[in-house]
Amino acid sequence: MSVASFLQSPHDTAFSFEILPPVKGKSIEQIYKTIDRLREFGPAYINITTHRSDTIYRETSPGNFVRLQECHRPGTVAIAAAIKEKYGITVVPHLICSGYSQQETEYELIDLSFIDITDVILLRGDKSKDDSRFIPKAGGLLHASELCEQVNRFNQGLLIDGSKHEMLSDGRQFSYGVAGYPEKHEEAMNLASDLEALKSKVDKGAGYVVTQMFFDNQKYFAFVDRCRKAGISVPIVPGIKPLGTLNHRTMIPKTFHIDFPEALAKELAKCTTNDEVKQVGIDWCVAQCRELKKAGVPSIHFYSMNASDSIAAIVKQVY
Repeated sequence: MSVASFLQSPHDTAFSFEILPPVKGKSIEQIYKTIDRLREFGPAYINITTHRSDTIYRETSPGNFVRLQECHRPGTVAIAAAIKEKYGITVVPHLICSGYSQQETEYELIDLSFIDITDVILLRGDKSKDDSRFIPKAGGLLHASELCEQVNRFNQGLLIDGSKHEMLSDGRQFSYGVAGYPEKHEEAMNLASDLEALKSKVDKGAGYVVTQMFFDNQKYFAFVDRCRKAGISVPIVPGIKPLGTLNHRTMIPKTFHIDFPEALAKELAKCTTNDEVKQVGIDWCVAQCRELKKAGVPSIHFYSMNASDSIAAIVKQVY
């Protein structure tokens, strides 16, 4: 059963989480430790992020530099395969427009089809750190909706050059989810245009939506209501991030363009150590998740970077 089909089926609120591939040069063991820490709670699926390559300049000798393209966190497809083999848990790798040509995306679809992984999340991805606006790689795509179209064509047995393939001749299809933004994507002109972009992705075949992190459940409920009124009927999975460091107080609102509710902001302002922030984050997420679970959300999806202990503490109290 695909993740989309599972989320659309009758079930109690599921638990899922997202992991990042290790920094280039690090082993996969930290990922295994995170999964070992959380698998006792029966995750329905695990998402694996994908990261673009960016331009770096490396000094080869005093005063001489070489320009390179380097990915800070490579290995998404291989990690998905390793987790599937080791744990037998459904894995959902991300496919992104950012930093990828259509041909490179096609190669990833081929690789995934060979290892029988057909659940994916389709995202535009972040702009290059050196660009003022998102610029696709040569031969790449500008919008996630175009990535949906590429996957649809692959599902129909067509490669980007128009030739036919046999990778899915056994009847399998790639099933995909997309991202939604309760507080609006940072580049959208307004909530209405952001919702229109989301509806386009769903109309093209997205089976579910996973939200950007939020800390105010009312914004999630309002987002779901707007989606339903716009004709978006697929499951909408709330994305949750436990706070863990003093730096999160300013980094998260700045990086993800979201607001902390006043009550949370007041509690965070009292914190003087990372441990205090971590406890506030756990307490806040427990309250969030209990309310979401009571509302019957299809799954609660945790962004787990450096937060597996917090997630375990939260899930123990919620599920």
